Amino acid sequence: MQSTTQTVSKTRLWAGRILSALPALFLLVDGALKLVKPESVVKATLALEYAETVILPLGIVLLACTILYLIPRTAVLGAILLTGYLGGAVASHVRAGQGPFEILFPVVLGALLWGGLVLRDDRLSALIPLRN
Repeated sequence: MQSTTQTVSKTRLWAGRILSALPALFLLVDGALKLVKPESVVKATLALEYAETVILPLGIVLLACTILYLIPRTAVLGAILLTGYLGGAVASHVRAGQGPFEILFPVVLGALLWGGLVLRDDRLSALIPLRN
């Protein structure tokens, strides 16, 4: 099987890795915090009107999806799953009546995830052609 890194320039590949790493690091920390459940995480979850019992499962799902995203062979699947997760975050913040930052932050994370992936993988560039 031919590696996609052979067709992507080194500069573009590293730009994609950096662009992917920023949201991935945030999501890994967020998932880990959901596993240890400090008071700030519990308060934030309760403010969104979710029960404390959902925090651990959400952390497991978030970490699993983010790990899939970080593995090159499963990165697209991870991005698709994280898009769903982040869409749920947007819906939760809208339902709770929170402000624009809370609502748009998950959208920005999703855009960074996909932007980094497009830069790392020419096959996605072919599927999502940007016009000159």
